[in-house]
Amino acid sequence: MDRLQTLRVFVRVAEHGGFARAGVVLNMSNAVVSRHVADLERHLGARLINRTTRRLSLTDTGKAYLEKARQILDAFDEAGALAGADTTQARGTLKLFAPSSFGPELNRILPEYLRSQSGIRLEVTVSDHEVDIVRDGYDVGIFTNFQPFDASMVVRQLGVSEVVVCASPDYVRRHGAPRTPEELAQHVCLNFSHKELRHAWVFAQGGKERYRIPVGSRVVSNSGDLLRACALDGAGLLLRTSFTLNGDLESGRLVRLLPDHFLGELDVVMAYPSRRQVPARLRTFIDFMIGKFPDPREDGWRPRPRAERPAAALHD
Repeated sequence: MDRLQTLRVFVRVAEHGGFARAGVVLNMSNAVVSRHVADLERHLGARLINRTTRRLSLTDTGKAYLEKARQILDAFDEAGALAGADTTQARGTLKLFAPSSFGPELNRILPEYLRSQSGIRLEVTVSDHEVDIVRDGYDVGIFTNFQPFDASMVVRQLGVSEVVVCASPDYVRRHGAPRTPEELAQHVCLNFSHKELRHAWVFAQGGKERYRIPVGSRVVSNSGDLLRACALDGAGLLLRTSFTLNGDLESGRLVRLLPDHFLGELDVVMAYPSRRQVPARLRTFIDFMIGKFPDPREDGWRPRPRAERPAAALHD
């Protein structure tokens, strides 16, 4: 049995959640994939995968073995790259996860990363579904909401994004600008379908107290891009995190409203599994992101000084 090939088969089965899907990726039949996994379990004397008629799931042993298998394959691929003709370039596939709100930033920076790393192939998933970096087979993830990370993860803050109310200059000329949160009732709003934001926006007062302001929505959607497009066209007021506006505030395409009233902030972090030796392909991306976001306090996302920040006001 080719141990390395068997490890690759097992990892692909775990990542894709089934023999058939792994077979498509590996260009193998379902029977061959199944035989590789069965041979591996027989060799180890342990069950790695629970099989039912509907789904596959890793056993506790399988979860632990998966991480070790990935490390072995990473080391093997790194050794192969070092033996190649071009030792100055990292090689291999980098799997990246990011939420849809970070999509505009990826659009801006990833082409530059690809130009600088010709040996890297990217697999990028942009989604608002919850993921587990290790379980779901990603090398690195970007997150824009607080979540508990396993102690084995390395987490680095990229920035802090303030939640702002904004509108197009045309909307402000036609309807005026609200001077207080209470005046939002006199305006048309463009709103996320999230239950916490659909009917009210939450402000903070005096650094501590929070209060809800009911809003009426002309457009409700789970698409930030759609809401931003409507705002740019003058359809209403928009509530967004500043970094998702793609430079609209800086260019004047949108203007900030109620700047003296605080709605909350979101930390933006990069997370990846802690490893004794970080693969070269991952190291290039980490270094690139640190270069792009060297200090969360830099201009662009304009966070308030930490001593002045009230508690985040987006969620209960």
